[in-house]
Amino acid sequence: MNTTFDDRERGYESKFAHDESLRFKADARRNRLVGEWAAGLLGKQGDDARAYALSIVTSDFEEPGHEDVFRKLSADLDGKATEAEIRAKMAELMTVARHQIIGEAD
Repeated sequence: MNTTFDDRERGYESKFAHDESLRFKADARRNRLVGEWAAGLLGKQGDDARAYALSIVTSDFEEPGHEDVFRKLSADLDGKATEAEIRAKMAELMTVARHQIIGEAD
């Protein structure tokens, strides 16, 4: 027998799973966007730029959080962007990525 509580619990579980999926997609999108930005600073174009952006996406799987991505960008962009510039670009592109993902979900 299903109760209102059971239905509500299933609804919350579904919403949580959906929110986590959107967060994962937004993180991956931000990483690709910041990878494309960094590729431009490094003078990469075409397939090289796409491959570099993908390397930024995969660098996020090393540990929870975004510091693994920041460390890779910081090392790769040494002398081309400051720590503050990299962090600001990551924050800016997270907002862009979220808006893109939400727009695609509608």
